[in-house]
Order: sequence, then C-alpha cells, then structure tokens
Amino acid sequence: MKLELMATSAFGLEAVVRREIEALGYKVLKTEDGRVTYMGDERAIVRSNLWLRSADRVYVRMGEFEAKEFEELFQQTKALEWESIIPLEGAFPVVGGSVKSALHSVPACQKIIKKAVSTRLGEFYCREQLPESGAEYRIRFIAHKDRFVLLLDASGVGLHKRGYRVQDTAAPMKETLAAALVQLSFYNKDRVLVDPCCGSGTIPIEAAMIARNIAPGLSRSFASEKWDIVPSEVWKEERRAAFEAIDAVGASAGSEKSANDDVSALRIAAMDIDKKAVHAAKANAEEAGVIEDIDIIRKDMTTWMPGAGIPKGVTADEHGVVISNLPYGIRIGDDKANKEIYAHFKEMMESCPNWSFFLITADKSLEKELGRKADRRRKLYNGQIETQFYQFHGAKPGR
Repeated sequence: MKLELMATSAFGLEAVVRREIEALGYKVLKTEDGRVTYMGDERAIVRSNLWLRSADRVYVRMGEFEAKEFEELFQQTKALEWESIIPLEGAFPVVGGSVKSALHSVPACQKIIKKAVSTRLGEFYCREQLPESGAEYRIRFIAHKDRFVLLLDASGVGLHKRGYRVQDTAAPMKETLAAALVQLSFYNKDRVLVDPCCGSGTIPIEAAMIARNIAPGLSRSFASEKWDIVPSEVWKEERRAAFEAIDAVGASAGSEKSANDDVSALRIAAMDIDKKAVHAAKANAEEAGVIEDIDIIRKDMTTWMPGAGIPKGVTADEHGVVISNLPYGIRIGDDKANKEIYAHFKEMMESCPNWSFFLITADKSLEKELGRKADRRRKLYNGQIETQFYQFHGAKPGR
C-alpha cells in the first residue's frame, strides 16, 4: 500500500530529519517548518520508527484541506478513506491544535472530526455504534490559517523515548536533539568526541549509538505495532535486520574485542563536575548498551584540556570534536561559573586549533566571551527555549 508519511521534528532540525529519511531510501515530497512529508509503504512505517534519530514522531498523512466552517470540516474529514487503515474495533481518539484559524476552538474541532470519522466508519462497517475496543489509531489535526492536516500517529510515545534513560538530571536534553547535534558535527566513529558538561550523558550516548549503528527504536514499542495494516512479521523482520546491522566493534569492524582490552574501539569521553550526573550517565549508558564505549568520569571541565589523557591515549594534535549543552543560566548554573567555563573554552580553542567545538546555549554573549565568531550558527529549540548551536571548526585533517 502506498502511503504518504510525515515525520515531525523540533524547529531547525528539518534538514537533519530529511537526510535521515532519504538515507532510508524514501522520496521526500515536501519539507516545511517542523515536518517532512515523504512516500512509503507499511514497511516504511516500521523502518521510520526504528531508525529515525532526530524526528519527534512518524505519522500517516490522511489528507489536507481548507475549512472555515464546521460543516466544511465535517464533510472534508468524512470524505477521507479512514477505513483503509482503521479496522472495525480500532480506537481513534482525536488530538490537535489550531493557530490563526477561523475554527480556533480545539475541543470543537476534536468533536467534529471524531463525529465525521465515526460516521464514515459506521457507514463502511454497517454499524451504528463502533466498539473502539482494539488498537489505538490516534488522530492528530494541525490547523494553521484555516488549513487542516489530518494524521494518524504511528509512533505513540514520542521517538525521543528510546528506553535507556533510567536516571535523569536537571534540564535533560531530548535524545532526538542530542542525536541531531552529533549529526551536525564532524563526528564519525574514527574520531574523538568529548562532552565536558555531559549531565545524564545523552550526547555521548547518542554518539555511541550512531557510531555502533544501533537503531534508536530497537528497544521500545510503537502504536503501529498493533495496527492491522502492518503485519507482525514485518516488525520481526525489521527488528532482526536492525539487530544484525549493529557494529559490535565500532572502528574495528570485523574483529573481536578482547575482554582484557580497557580501551574501547570508540574514543568517546563524558565528564561532569556533579557526582549524581556522572552516576546517571553511567546508568543510562549501560541501559543503552554502550557503557563500554564511553569513558565517563567526574571532573571539573575547567581542569581538562583536549588530549590530556581523556579519552585514553588521545593527543591535543588529533582532530577531536567537542559537543556540549552548556549550563546556561536560565536552566542551570550561575553567571560566575558560566564565565569560568567560557574562559576555559576560549583557552582550549586557542591551544588546540585542530579540535572542533559545537556548543548549544541560549546565551547570546557566547561569541563575545570566546572572542571568536562561530563558523556556523543554527537556531534550535531545546524544549521551549530558543537556543543557538554554535559551530567552531578546527583545522581540517591533513592540513
């Protein structure tokens, strides 16, 4: 069955999600603010949920139309082929939002859409009452300037819920955003990566999962696993393929890692001054299956310099990558501590010109504090907070 699918994302990550979709082999039809629409089939629902690292959710796009009156909304919704996906027993709660539309009442829109879908399915299945006792086919509507997009939620719980976060810290970063930051950096499994303000370890964990080619959705379930249109055998096949695709030895592909080898094939380090954060990072990395790949230590980042023995054997001359979610004041930290962190980053950049630094913060004074303009900047949202992802490029390898 040909399906129009949509992957939603945080604003600013659309290009990252688009590349992930294209890497899976699917044709992108349209990229808009916070969403990417593409063509697929039943198997694409499975693969998208298992493999998209930076998307928030995967939806089946049922239709799009203009509606300024409730009767228009009812008739246009009823005209869509809901029975092609929702079975007789399917439950279909309705959620959504309305922005700058004549039909601005969300509860009223929910009621009309629910009634329209119920009427359509009731006529198709010849039933006055629908049981809604089976799997959930959650309907989401997006209304913007009188334009309605109707979707079926194929993910359920947001895709940032990988399943490995067993312990948290203050101001945790979503896994989807962390994965995007890694993909926007120059990191690959043969390079060094350090997060000197790691918190609960999300950035280094996502980096290790990318380096190991671990599907982010491999250890969780999805709403569409219970859908009739996606055979259970397809889920089994794709999970098996994802498991077999894991690179068990990272940069040393094809060889066995010795039990006595205390240096991981991956060279990733995570540090934090807070004891609880380090404990949380270790617990989360173990749950994610990458504890062997990350040196997680308690350390004040202002006492660390690139190549100073962390990760093991790394030198200052290597072309390492630093990625960090800085403890900016509106979330955690204080001005004095932040000034010290900025001063140390400035020192690191000047002393280690081969290293690249990728820093996300809401503090607009960062470039001034570092005495250097970023090579690239990207506006991103960390939760509801507008931030900038500053990219300071080191010398290219070979130069």
